[in-house]
Amino acid sequence: MNKPYYQWYRTTAPYKKTGQPLSAERLRQNALTAGQGWATSAKDFHWIEQNIPCQMACPAKTDIPGYLDAIARGDYREAYEINLRDNVFPAVLGRVCTRPCEPACRHGGEGLGEPVAICFSKRSAADFMDRQELITLEPMFEKTGLKITVVGSGAAGLTAARELALLGHEVTVLEKEQEPGGLMIHGIPEFRLPREWVRREIEQIQRTGVDIRCGQEISGPADLERLTGDCDALVLAVGTSRPYLPEIPGAALTGVHTGLTFLRSANLGETKAIEGNVVVIGGGFTAVDCARMAKRLGADSVQVFYRRTEAEMYISPHELAEMQEEGISFEPQVAPLAFLGREGHLTAVNLARTKPGERGTDGRRSFRIEEETTFVVDADHVLLATGQIRDEAWLADLLGGPLPPGRPHRTQHDKVFLAGDVETGAGSLIHAVAQGKACAHVVDQTLMSERRVGEAVWIEDADTTGRTREMDAIPRQPLPTLPVVERTATAEVETGYAEDAAQTEASRCYLCHFKFEIDNDLCIYCDRCLKVKPVEDCIVKAKALDYDDQGRMVDIVPSTSYEDYNLLYIDQSKCIRCNACRDVCPVECISLQKVSLKSVGYRG
Repeated sequence: MNKPYYQWYRTTAPYKKTGQPLSAERLRQNALTAGQGWATSAKDFHWIEQNIPCQMACPAKTDIPGYLDAIARGDYREAYEINLRDNVFPAVLGRVCTRPCEPACRHGGEGLGEPVAICFSKRSAADFMDRQELITLEPMFEKTGLKITVVGSGAAGLTAARELALLGHEVTVLEKEQEPGGLMIHGIPEFRLPREWVRREIEQIQRTGVDIRCGQEISGPADLERLTGDCDALVLAVGTSRPYLPEIPGAALTGVHTGLTFLRSANLGETKAIEGNVVVIGGGFTAVDCARMAKRLGADSVQVFYRRTEAEMYISPHELAEMQEEGISFEPQVAPLAFLGREGHLTAVNLARTKPGERGTDGRRSFRIEEETTFVVDADHVLLATGQIRDEAWLADLLGGPLPPGRPHRTQHDKVFLAGDVETGAGSLIHAVAQGKACAHVVDQTLMSERRVGEAVWIEDADTTGRTREMDAIPRQPLPTLPVVERTATAEVETGYAEDAAQTEASRCYLCHFKFEIDNDLCIYCDRCLKVKPVEDCIVKAKALDYDDQGRMVDIVPSTSYEDYNLLYIDQSKCIRCNACRDVCPVECISLQKVSLKSVGYRG
């Protein structure tokens, strides 16, 4: 295979104290295929997948333990750079990420407390570094001379643009609005996402060489033909522009609005006030943002109704709590039946209770209306936050037909590619970032006729983790917020951690990217490590280890007697990285290494 752009080296003997070649069985027992440096076998990737669950749950594969470790040490710039490399918008996502990593955090396991506040910690890296300093990543390759146009400057489009610029291409972004940023500017309210951070991180993208031109709209096949004639590849990152509107009688009444249209108008200052009673229909971030914005703009009352259960809401629990703290009522398992009006104007909403039904192929429960539970609420405005879908008709007209199935990021047009929600349907910002990166790599491989970027495992020796047993008992640090009376349409509600709280919270991380491993050729089986282990079964006596046909360890065969006790094994899923076993080992047979998944460039 091609060599990584960074130095490539590999050894087959991580532990060399005996001076003797390792047996085939001993080599197989090693957790990884390389002693240090780069590794790219299935066994190495399997170790990452099994042992760093938060990183695997992140769509952008962010090195979460890496940046939490840096924050705990007070190195905020390093933490910010790790995030910048992986997820492009550290300060933005530190505020509004949907946090798929946190349910995967080992600290949230039974009896282990709450997950680490990964998202809030990411924000602190931006908050405490030098805000005057813009950080630009170094390009991975020299200039290629190839020109790429990206249509759309939301998270997916800007991510694709930055990645392509780092790969050496000349990139121009076209945006129909007067300011880049997509939903980060026009959708998410400023009280959740201050605009200074969005603009700062967009400027960092521009400094990689990306040219952003606003007020540029692509409307039809003629525009597509013109643009593809002027570039080597065109990336469409136009999002999901068409609202999903349920077929409800009365939807055409004055006073019934789509949620994102309302938020855009409010965020741009076009809607400065809203009077009367507001009803919001929906159960995601847009619904909650609409409700909180309406409250700030003067609504007499705001009620949110969601057709499924609270557990099925696509939202972080703290967002719902803050909404209710602001005096907004919320009722799950309620669906609208009709919008009622007089002389063309909305006056009320007819609703009914629902009951959960069977789960569909997408894993979500259906629901059924309980007809006998109908009730009516007064309403002067309804905000429909029921989702967005891509405009299939517009896309088919633009490309000359429907998209071909089974070709990620590609279209029937050789030069045209898709990135983000326009391909996958509406999703979160972190999913858009992941989609933008993936699309950029497909474009680069197509243009360069070779794969120039991929993932590899980096292995390096370490001295200590800095963790202690006492860190396990630290409770999750609450994030300070503004008092309700001070909350306006522009004042950020979540004020962020103080520096000591940020370091304390980050220190809770188990640092799952550190690997403790016993060299059983050196071990004298004195059992001292077994006597000091702080967690039951973090070190176990084993008869053997089972492997699959790719050399991946899939099971431990436990020892049942002294006679079949053949080796000691450290279970990484239970290890708390406290170093106690290494401290007592008289023959220093326990190694410590840091193992990281990195995106690397390749060259022949």
